[in-house]
Amino acid sequence: MKIKTPDAAYIEKARNLTEEETERLLSRMGGKLRRRQDKDKVTHLEALAIQLELEDEQLKEWREKMDAIKKEDKG
Repeated sequence: MKIKTPDAAYIEKARNLTEEETERLLSRMGGKLRRRQDKDKVTHLEALAIQLELEDEQLKEWREKMDAIKKEDKG
């Protein structure tokens, strides 16, 4: 997993998270990203934004796979 600089839109989404949403997101954060945050290479807000972006990408990939499986089942 390559960790990148977060997109501005995700920074804004992260900024608007509730405390509960922030906690849930942090609980799902991967080790590499957490270590990067611990070493002050990214801010808390940037880490949240990166995690949001990663989860959106994973959801998109999952949806694409599910669509392919559904098409196979019909075909």
